[in-house]
Amino acid sequence: MRGLRQTHVSFLSGVLFALGLGIAGMTRPAKVLAFLDITGDWDPSLALVMVGAIAVYGVAFRQITSRLQRPLLLPRFELPTRTDIDARLVVGSILFGVGWGLLGLCPGPALTAAVTGDAGLLIFVAGMLAGMIGFNLALEALQERRRAP
Repeated sequence: MRGLRQTHVSFLSGVLFALGLGIAGMTRPAKVLAFLDITGDWDPSLALVMVGAIAVYGVAFRQITSRLQRPLLLPRFELPTRTDIDARLVVGSILFGVGWGLLGLCPGPALTAAVTGDAGLLIFVAGMLAGMIGFNLALEALQERRRAP
């Protein structure tokens, strides 16, 4: 692991995630929409992908955190501590769900599928990135306004 950095591991993890999404067919909006269509021609494969991912993560997380005092490339584990449900979480979840339900895409699969060069996907990714950047700019401006006397 000599010379391996956190950014390399993050990148490789992202590539592995993208490959998994592609192999499972989760980059195809029609497949996701078929999962959400519970009254029509329902496709349970997305549920199987999620259950498989949760099972692997659950086992790996327990093994890693019980055997290691700290991660290999960081000084400590950085685990979330918040447990409250606030307006940002609820609104963000609703927006995510509506976008996912309407288009069959969420950020990970959209970025993965964008490499196909499909014009619709590229427009979606550009809009998604513009929305993320716009939100961050608006949030920073709001926080700055609150700090000002």
